[in-house]
Amino acid sequence: MPFRLNPGAHEPAPSLADRLRSAERTQYGIWVCSGSPLNAEICAGAGLDIVLIDGEHSPIGLETTLGLLQAVAAYPVAPLVRAPIGDTVIVKQLLDLGAQNLLIPMVNSAEEAEAMVRAVHYPPRGVRGVGSALARSSRWSRIDDYLARAGDLVSLFVQIETVEAVAAAADIAAVEGVDGLLVGPADLAASMGLLGQQSHPDVVAAVESVIAVGAEAGKPVGVNAFDPEVAERYAAAGAAWVLVGADVALLARASEALAARFVGDAGPEGRASY
Repeated sequence: MPFRLNPGAHEPAPSLADRLRSAERTQYGIWVCSGSPLNAEICAGAGLDIVLIDGEHSPIGLETTLGLLQAVAAYPVAPLVRAPIGDTVIVKQLLDLGAQNLLIPMVNSAEEAEAMVRAVHYPPRGVRGVGSALARSSRWSRIDDYLARAGDLVSLFVQIETVEAVAAAADIAAVEGVDGLLVGPADLAASMGLLGQQSHPDVVAAVESVIAVGAEAGKPVGVNAFDPEVAERYAAAGAAWVLVGADVALLARASEALAARFVGDAGPEGRASY
């Protein structure tokens, strides 16, 4: 008997943008920065909504990203991949290896956001190179009409991380093809001259102003907040999604707690969160 695919066997999961639009509560996520597929699978099965694979502040490259996406694919989470930089070639590579949801760091203007929209779309709307028959993104041409549908299957999020980006947040949110924003309080604090002070009232106010801008534009805004009280504040302020931890940070704090209990003083308390 000849082999035949089951109908819908290669239909992609809903994008993160689709999930956020239909969500009835704030969505919560965790970073995977270690590069370990085992850690990624543990995080994916924990019951959170989003697993964010970080290609910017980690040793994670293209081949590792592929393995991490494969590790979390069996779980009902939305995998989001952060590119190391908003580069058209890197975006193409991440899309082709199967990153359905992309996050671009350090987007400071509507023009930069528009460039990233072009990077994720095939011509004539964009400039994404056509290699879908060779790529996991189309499941090697097993996804019906992938080339025609790709723009609807991919979601694009951009990061607001500087004073300039906060000032331009309304223009960035208005860019067609940008599905949502993520505020990075750590870099934003540094940009404001408040390095390491993510919970400073001025930083919190700036984050909440972006959340309000997103609500006005109908674009979901996320934020990093490893401090539970701050995370709850941002959720109450209208953040659609909050990233509340990272695999490496959880391991660091948990191992320090063991050392403090069984060995003694393990070092300074109250270490800064991301």
